Amino acid sequence: MKTRSKNIKNREKRATCLKFVLFSLFFILFSTKIYSQDSIAATKDLTEEKELLFQQSFFEALSQKSIGNYQKAIENLENCNQILPNNLTVFFEFSKNYLRLNNTLLAKEYINRALAQEPDNVWMLKQLVKIHVRERDFLKAIKTQQKIIAQYPREREYLVRLYLQNKDRKSAVSLLKILEKEEVLSANLKRLKANLKKAEEAPKVKKLEANIEDLISRFKTDKSYKILEEILNKSQNNPERLLKFSKQGIALFPAQPFVYLINGKALNIKKNFKKAVETLQNGIDFVIEDDMEADFYKELSTSYKGLGNKKNEQKFLEKYKKLKGI
Repeated sequence: MKTRSKNIKNREKRATCLKFVLFSLFFILFSTKIYSQDSIAATKDLTEEKELLFQQSFFEALSQKSIGNYQKAIENLENCNQILPNNLTVFFEFSKNYLRLNNTLLAKEYINRALAQEPDNVWMLKQLVKIHVRERDFLKAIKTQQKIIAQYPREREYLVRLYLQNKDRKSAVSLLKILEKEEVLSANLKRLKANLKKAEEAPKVKKLEANIEDLISRFKTDKSYKILEEILNKSQNNPERLLKFSKQGIALFPAQPFVYLINGKALNIKKNFKKAVETLQNGIDFVIEDDMEADFYKELSTSYKGLGNKKNEQKFLEKYKKLKGI
């Protein structure tokens, strides 16, 4: 009996030891990836009991975030912060979870706390860019992206999109020419450059004249954006068709904001407001024209109304009215 009890205790010790090893290894790997350093002493000067509590709370926060339970993740991160205050890893996770909850104020506060300790950390800077974009503050997003580019020139591709979002077409085209000259223009940017050229040469494209059945039939063999756009325009009173073809459009043409707008509109009609917000927020990043941006704000206002979020409903309605001059 004593031997059995001793074996059980030995197994428990080995299990506890293994947890510590895995936990330490995780922080070394995680720190290397996130902070571009060899390691972070995440559990420095912690007792064994506190280290276990920190480990449990941190991994629970990651688990809750992975299933979309961001508030619960934040509660676990608060436990981590009480055990080990001012930890970069914890601040970074705080910021990511608050951004998922659209709380840009706290998302920015926590990432700035982290950047105060490591101002040139590229992953932290990327998080700050995301926050500025969510706030539609493209000037600040551009300045932050330029800091990233100083370390990683390959990140210039995203700067092109930020210039366009800031209605600075001249800077976007100039940067596209530089990237083309250096032969580092990606396939996506090549398409974007071609679209910008077409917009200048032919601002009013003649639409296809065909009935909807013929268009759908043609789209099966010719997956062109022009045909898809015509299908969507002719399907405004058919939510099911709008949903189906706009979803295909996002997969085929991920840089075309119109397909996101139509998908968001269809989701609003189907009362899937949460998914509509997600789609519209993804698509608005590609918008260049004010009129389309206004349409996105109108649909976002509708989505938040359906979710019972009066604050955001009114916020996006005001943005819509401002752009429309109402």
